[in-house]
Amino acid sequence: MRKMLNVLYVTNPEAYLAKDGENLVVRVQEAEVFRTPVHYLEGIVTFGYMGASPALLGMCVEKGVTVSFLTVHGRHLATIHGPPKGNVLLRRKQYRWADSESDSAKLASMFIIGKIANCRTALRRYISDYGDKLETEQVKEISKMLARNVLRLSNEQRLDEVRGVEGDSARKYFSVLNQLIVCQKDSFYIRGRNRRPPLDNVNALLSFLYSLLLHETRAALETVGLDPYVGFLHRDRPGRAGLALDLMEEFRPYMADRLALSLINRRQLTGDDFLRKESGGVIMKDTARKTVIEAWQKRKREEITHPFLEEKILVGLLPYAQALLLARHLRGDLDGYPPFVWK
Repeated sequence: MRKMLNVLYVTNPEAYLAKDGENLVVRVQEAEVFRTPVHYLEGIVTFGYMGASPALLGMCVEKGVTVSFLTVHGRHLATIHGPPKGNVLLRRKQYRWADSESDSAKLASMFIIGKIANCRTALRRYISDYGDKLETEQVKEISKMLARNVLRLSNEQRLDEVRGVEGDSARKYFSVLNQLIVCQKDSFYIRGRNRRPPLDNVNALLSFLYSLLLHETRAALETVGLDPYVGFLHRDRPGRAGLALDLMEEFRPYMADRLALSLINRRQLTGDDFLRKESGGVIMKDTARKTVIEAWQKRKREEITHPFLEEKILVGLLPYAQALLLARHLRGDLDGYPPFVWK
């Protein structure tokens, strides 16, 4: 299994990234605030960056360090990386499968089975923890509905039907997600998913976490030699990392939603960590982004047993493990793609 290296998140929009020998140096107003050898890193993610030197970008390309540029709100702008890794025959197989609606539907259904099953686990854990204290009947009903949708996708489905089941499941899941927030109700509430811009604190937090997760899945796919921009559920669109979006579906409840709820329910974030703009959109303050990133990095270092591989694995390596299983399936080494299902 691949060793998990570090991802550097640069949240200060006044930071400038430079090269000094084999080191990455972060400067703010000409003062050095951070330094690290580049070989310790597997990725750099910047939010609203001031700039980066060509020398640093060249070294990152040479060393295989992916550099992603995001706006301060987490919207992806661009990614710089070296030559594609892996076997061109694997990518050609990926493209042929993506051109086939039936093959695409089979893989898309597996990604969404993982997502729905993990959404259901999040709801069931809430029922287990709070069933004797809070009202959980609506959550129980949605949980049963999600179980039925998993069974629906287990049968042969067309791609449009997979999208329909996914959309219905997501709406029902987000309709009760508000109940999983058990404190700070005045500041944190969600009445459905919204973005561009997010209209409440919870959606702003989720959008930020999903941006971090997308970086992880895109980098994992590139590592095993797959093209992150050619998806099966998310069809081709210029600039959209379709396969990275496909793969992250099964991780949204486990790696992002779960962390968001913990940060709120444990009061690690408060309503004062967010700002509402005149347009109505909500953004996170810089201090809040740092809190979230620290929690994200800590979460990635936790260890679980992978449900298919039956091996101990760091949470941060889950996207890589699933990307590897997907590549093995496309090569014909696995009869089917086993999605990650949270127990």
